[in-house]
Amino acid sequence: MKKLILILFLLLTFDCFAQTQAEMSRDANELFKNADKELNEVYNQILTDFKKDSIFIENLKKAQRLWVQFRDAELNMKFPAYPGNHYGSMLPMCRAFYLKELTENRTETLRAWLGVEELDACNGSVRSE
Repeated sequence: MKKLILILFLLLTFDCFAQTQAEMSRDANELFKNADKELNEVYNQILTDFKKDSIFIENLKKAQRLWVQFRDAELNMKFPAYPGNHYGSMLPMCRAFYLKELTENRTETLRAWLGVEELDACNGSVRSE
């Protein structure tokens, strides 16, 4: 009886942690999608909060378009498209993790416009009290 319980325990334990590469890539992509969703929420909130400042909005949109180009260039620099299957089946997962990291960094950069920073002459368009 003890052996049966041990075998069942081991089978269930190993099964819970087993993942295929496709599943790991899907999970990584889901993490990136969540980070991208959060970035879009922060971006849209800034657009709402600064809607009366047309010059700022124009510059924010330009900066965001350029950031997307930068993000894509960074991704291609980190994982160049070498001929053949250079990276193997892990590439989609690795790319998604790097996109997630870049996106989270951008979100943190944009968050400054949602909060109130200390009074500083170099805050620029970041609102201060």
